[in-house]
Amino acid sequence: MAELRKILHIDMDAFFASVEQRDHLAYRGKPIAVGGRPDQRGAVAAASYEARQFGVHSALPSRIAQQRCPELIFVKPRFEVYRQVSQQIREVFHRYTDWVEPLSLDEAYLDVTENKRAIPSAMAIARAIKQDILKETHLTASAGVSINKFLAKMASGLNKPDGLTLIAPEESEAFVETLAIEKFHGIGEKTAAKMRSLGIYTGADLKQWPEADLVRRFGKAGQFYYRVARGQDERPVNPNRIRKSIGAEQSFATDLKTLDSMTQALQQIAAEVSERLIQQRRQGHTLTLKIKYASYRQVTRSRTLPEPIKPTEILPLAQDLLLAHLERQQPVRLLGITLSNLTPVEVDYVQLRLEF
Repeated sequence: MAELRKILHIDMDAFFASVEQRDHLAYRGKPIAVGGRPDQRGAVAAASYEARQFGVHSALPSRIAQQRCPELIFVKPRFEVYRQVSQQIREVFHRYTDWVEPLSLDEAYLDVTENKRAIPSAMAIARAIKQDILKETHLTASAGVSINKFLAKMASGLNKPDGLTLIAPEESEAFVETLAIEKFHGIGEKTAAKMRSLGIYTGADLKQWPEADLVRRFGKAGQFYYRVARGQDERPVNPNRIRKSIGAEQSFATDLKTLDSMTQALQQIAAEVSERLIQQRRQGHTLTLKIKYASYRQVTRSRTLPEPIKPTEILPLAQDLLLAHLERQQPVRLLGITLSNLTPVEVDYVQLRLEF
């Protein structure tokens, strides 16, 4: 029998909002939302736990967030600060293991089956990591501990904030059986709704379906659903995980009605995407333009090239897609550009300079 793995999922608690409350005394104990203001047609990037009590959450339009919580304080994001704190947290992770797979600035998987401290207990490692993070950043993290990534991820969300939860091997199947289908990591709202229409409400219901039937209904994802319904997940913790896409988008305080104003907006968005590609040493083959109209109807159009798209080519390609697919009579409230089909860059994007 193969050795059981010891997997942690560490998730910072309301990360952006908690950093702001840590750094600004006036925000402590108050409902705050990090993100764009309602008059800027922004969205919530993160909400403090005080705000969450009113139903404010990430991705919620700021206008609706303010309606739910009139006392809500909107705070402009400071991504450079968040990145610095995230780096501190990752340095803590690497004291215990090199098998660290960051998912974003505020969460990561760790494989501590074999670890640098030779600590036999995964719970002890998770507890030590939480203590180090608190001591060095004055922020709390929640940790999930189990035998695979799916279970560790589910465990970390059970007792937030400042949680530490173990799903032991002998408990895994029973835990999944009682789990509501919309709570499964990897099952979104639309898929959950489709499952409920098929009579699948819990993990126990999902477990009754043969793998072939799940694949027929849900495609390749059906294989994943079949396995996690049994508490199984063989995905390794991947320290070299490559992002699937890199992009940026912008909402506008006033709807854009002219092609010139849209083209100018694309310049700024393309520059931001280019900078992120260069920083992360990635190149993409597919460019996707996102257009959201004033009516909230959203369309995306893509172009895939056989050769990697250079940073200097992002804006012209995006403009071509805009010209080809824009509905000229419709005001635009948001534009976005995303690069996907990413591969590592072998040579830096730099201009050649001649030495005289």
